[in-house]
Amino acid sequence: MSKLRIEGVAREFPGVRGGRPTRALEPIDLAVADNDFITILGPSGCGKSTLLRIVAGLDSPSAGGVLLDGQPVVGPGPDRGMVFQSYTLFPWLTVERNIRFGLREKGMSEARQREIAAAYIARVGLEGFENHFPKMLSGGMQQRTAIARALANDPKILLLDEPFGALDNQTRGLMQELLLGIWESDRKTVLFVTHDIEEAIFMASRVVVMSARPGRIKADVAIDLPHPRPYTLKTSPEFSAYKARLTEEIRSEVLKAR
Repeated sequence: MSKLRIEGVAREFPGVRGGRPTRALEPIDLAVADNDFITILGPSGCGKSTLLRIVAGLDSPSAGGVLLDGQPVVGPGPDRGMVFQSYTLFPWLTVERNIRFGLREKGMSEARQREIAAAYIARVGLEGFENHFPKMLSGGMQQRTAIARALANDPKILLLDEPFGALDNQTRGLMQELLLGIWESDRKTVLFVTHDIEEAIFMASRVVVMSARPGRIKADVAIDLPHPRPYTLKTSPEFSAYKARLTEEIRSEVLKAR
């Protein structure tokens, strides 16, 4: 049985000053199994982030609904961890206290909070920065903290909205490897929005391609590449074949959107 089911989800935004409404999403159906790592790929403005926000409970569909373990999603919850492109850390809290935030909200003992935070600080390579504030960190380090904070709460599903989009290429590649390594060991269920084709292939067990707005699922491509995945995989013939196929899928949608 699938962990997450998106059933007939559509989203329409009202028009500005009585103008025509904007249809962001056509009805979408998607089944996400336990331990799936699904990347959602599509041209700008196709509704990728809108769909992710609906799964997170931060937005409501105009039609259809989302089920998680058979229960309807009606708002945000600790069963879904969210990481955004913008750095959403609390600026007045240190790295360690940012990571502990959700644990404290659950009423967990301080000793256990510190134990879990220390484990994730080690996993994302932030030892020695526990007492730094976000403004003292690079963008990559801030996103490491955000990922550690999301994972520390042990969510059923991790939702990431272009989390590496603001990073330089070198840092982005390192962050891809970091997150993929964590997934390979923990096997969390992941939905990851990106507009980067190479990133979508490298990270995913499945790539879901969305059409130009109004967004719908155009293709659902299983990525049959071995794990663990070193960055050198990106130069392999198999990787290049997936890239050629998905580039054509996206290119045709970008041309339609013009």
